[in-house]
Amino acid sequence: MNKKLYQEAFEKGLKITRNHLEDFRGGFPAPASEGNRYPKIENNDWTAGFYTGILWMCYEYSKDRAFYNVAMEQIQSYRYRIDHRVVVDHHDMGFIYSLSCVAAYKITGDEFARETALLAADNLKSRFRKKGQFIQAWGELDLKENYRLIIDCLLNLPILYWAADITGDSSYRDVAEKHLATTRKVIYRPDYSTHHTYYFDVETGKPAYGATKQGYSDESTWSRGQAWGVYGLMLNYMYVKDDTIPDEWKKVTDYFLRHLPEDKVAYWDFHYRDGKEPRDSSASAIAVCGILEAYNRGICDENYLTQAYEILENLAKLYAAPENDEMNGILLHSTYGRLLGDGIDECCLFGDYFYMEALMRVLRPEFRTYW
Repeated sequence: MNKKLYQEAFEKGLKITRNHLEDFRGGFPAPASEGNRYPKIENNDWTAGFYTGILWMCYEYSKDRAFYNVAMEQIQSYRYRIDHRVVVDHHDMGFIYSLSCVAAYKITGDEFARETALLAADNLKSRFRKKGQFIQAWGELDLKENYRLIIDCLLNLPILYWAADITGDSSYRDVAEKHLATTRKVIYRPDYSTHHTYYFDVETGKPAYGATKQGYSDESTWSRGQAWGVYGLMLNYMYVKDDTIPDEWKKVTDYFLRHLPEDKVAYWDFHYRDGKEPRDSSASAIAVCGILEAYNRGICDENYLTQAYEILENLAKLYAAPENDEMNGILLHSTYGRLLGDGIDECCLFGDYFYMEALMRVLRPEFRTYW
């Protein structure tokens, strides 16, 4: 393990974040950069929590109160968002609120942050559909075109487990466990590649078909989706301790690792293994977090750990943004939505977050994640 490299990489990310704190005061970076520079937006996208999560990690690493102060200021905007239902009719409550309000509560014990996170958990729980036993991903509930789950939601479930543990209300955990079970039944192909999204019959709740909104095709494997599987399974294993998850995790992770190019940083879809198509460095950063969690829990051997270190080292050496005035992101060469023409070969806020989390995990083994 190249600890010196990882320390320099994290501290460079920390400096970039500190240098641009005032640029985003009262707002948030957009989901993806434009020319490797994030515009400032309001708290109205699914990615806001990743920025606050970076602030909390920077504070925990450095004890610099500048990060603490901004992160705590932002809790008010998260409360306003859930109270006034500002773009919350979707499943991304975990991405938004685990890394901001749950983190604030874990670090500071702040009751307002706790209450806000519980409101988000309530909102997520309300999207559970009894017909099909899943949390509906997006849009108006119970419409045929919206009646689906997506693999990303595995990382939204921890806020429900947390809510159950904090309140003693088992209904949160019940919804999370049912959604997890349904996802595991439908999201894998026979080779343990994953569908991005899976539809259900709105009348009967029976599984219908797998599809994609982000990948090359319905039959291909969107690399970030596979990475959501790698990390999402481990985050759920933290809470449910299902003995069937480790073997499943290895198969999902093996598929991810087998389909990486030479430098171990994923193309945006595993349909591609070489050539000029864009990379998605965020996918590799997410997968590293999943492997590190699995290793810490005794799920995998040092072969997986070695590969995680190799990926992280290449991200730090070849994909990390320089510290200059022209850029304000941390991890280069992510892809937000290739087919949507959005955030192609840019910094993406989730890529920055998971890269920093992976580095934090390596540098501070005692670090308690915010999930």
